Amino acid sequence: MISEVPEKTDIRKTQTLIAPYVHRTQVHTSVSLNSVAGSNMFFKCENFQKGGAFKYRGATNAIMALSREEAIRGVATHSSGNHAQALSLAAGTRGIKAYIVMPQNAPKIKVDAVRSYGGEITFCQPTLPDREATLLKVIEETGALEIHPYNDYRIIAGQATAAAELFEDVEELDCLIAPVGGGGLLSGCILSARYFSPNTKVYGAEPEKANDAWKSFRHKKLIPVDTALTIADGLRTSLGSRTFPIIIEGAADILCVTEEGIIKAMFMIWERMKLMVEPSAAVPLAAIMEHPSLFAGKRTGVILSGGNVDLHKILHYGQ
Repeated sequence: MISEVPEKTDIRKTQTLIAPYVHRTQVHTSVSLNSVAGSNMFFKCENFQKGGAFKYRGATNAIMALSREEAIRGVATHSSGNHAQALSLAAGTRGIKAYIVMPQNAPKIKVDAVRSYGGEITFCQPTLPDREATLLKVIEETGALEIHPYNDYRIIAGQATAAAELFEDVEELDCLIAPVGGGGLLSGCILSARYFSPNTKVYGAEPEKANDAWKSFRHKKLIPVDTALTIADGLRTSLGSRTFPIIIEGAADILCVTEEGIIKAMFMIWERMKLMVEPSAAVPLAAIMEHPSLFAGKRTGVILSGGNVDLHKILHYGQ
């Protein structure tokens, strides 16, 4: 059980624990995108991860670290999609129950995936207070243990393994950029950079329409997201009490991007790299393109966080 900010040894132990269950995802490059962005980019393809996103790393770490007594109770969480899928899949691998609270506006592709992995879904209104209240009710009724989507050191340690692998595969990165919603992935990237690549600057990228991390970073206090009407559905959540301090201490900056920039970046990845990524995964490339001076001529690691695309919703976005 990791009860404090994960240390270097915690991340190495996590890598060993989850290695039999997760994919060591590929690193892709694109001469074409490098030319457009003016940066030498290395894309860590978590869209190829089991469950279609990096979330499977943290969920697997949390599930496999449970004692037998804890595991029998089952696990519960609230999630708009990727953590829900990851937890359902990881729980199924261990043969335990997963109770999932999802907002009513969660992408259909993610709802269907949770069901296919055996997760039991309870829907709620799409606000953080409603998600948390519904989860408490589910926990009271089932006795399940909560596995928070990001505000959990076991989750953060699991997500850190994506960046740890990237640093092993690509040496001397000047920058690393990851999307930020609740901050589990960005926190993990910051910790892995601190332990394994201390000269690498780590940036978070988020939509202007869900810019709580940008506000929190600048005001040095947690400012929850208000209304997040962004196409990047995986980034509509607020930072947590455990992710915020890591980000404040270790991030070089939080960069905001436009909705148009997200869509443009997503289509560029689809068309030029032939990789299916979801809107949240395109946010880092959008940030590189909208803040070019920070990355010009640099060796830049980019976390492609997931590939669970609701194609029907994307095709009709803005109509």
